[in-house]
Amino acid sequence: MANIRCVKGMVGLVTGGASGLGRATVERLLQNGAAAVILDLPSSDGAALAATLGDRCAFAPADVTSEADVQSAVSLAREKFGKLDLAVNCAGIAVAVKTYNAKKDVPHSLEDFQRVINVNIAGTFNVIRLAVGAMGKNEPDADGHRGCIINTASVAAFDGQVGQAAYSASKGGIVGMTLPIARDLAPMGIRVITIAPGLFSTPLLAGLPEKVRSFLARQVPFPSRLGDPAEFAHMVTSLAENPMINGEVIRLDGAIRMQP
Repeated sequence: MANIRCVKGMVGLVTGGASGLGRATVERLLQNGAAAVILDLPSSDGAALAATLGDRCAFAPADVTSEADVQSAVSLAREKFGKLDLAVNCAGIAVAVKTYNAKKDVPHSLEDFQRVINVNIAGTFNVIRLAVGAMGKNEPDADGHRGCIINTASVAAFDGQVGQAAYSASKGGIVGMTLPIARDLAPMGIRVITIAPGLFSTPLLAGLPEKVRSFLARQVPFPSRLGDPAEFAHMVTSLAENPMINGEVIRLDGAIRMQP
């Protein structure tokens, strides 16, 4: 009998959990009988959201690049819910700037580039390295399974567009560290997987004019629309429950391949 896991009863920590893909993930975890800690910036809607979602949800105001903030979020999960089984990294930022603006004779800001790398790569790694300490204390199941890490990259890691040097590099970094971290954590019984979403209807895209949004939607072969955050959340719970998926990057993109 295959050792299929069940999300019900799990405790998840979701970064960027107050909006977009993270929020949809938190909501699905709760719908499926799990508990969730929303890790998001103090300025986010995390506190209000956690209050409306009930007793199995808590808010940890935190910056993913801060060791102390993330450590206290991990501690909150263990104090409030007794353990940590799942960490989902959805927090991320983006800038859209060409490497060199020939018209204005201005190079890409190094500070902006470093900020995107720091939040998206170092922030993701910070959460992983601190979350797995708590997961390692879990009682293993028959497979020796103790926990699961799910990261968010992007199709930009493979098909980066004009102006996406910083964002693509940061998401490529997440892709590149998936397998080595999965190998590092295998003896602890912790899996590591990355989802690379295509164009999803999130706050990041919501700021665009409707004309641009519908143009982007038409670029997706099938289904020819923007992804729904609930579809990302569905993938998260499927991966959390399937013990054989490990060290893999999964494109969730309706077969899109981004043009330059």
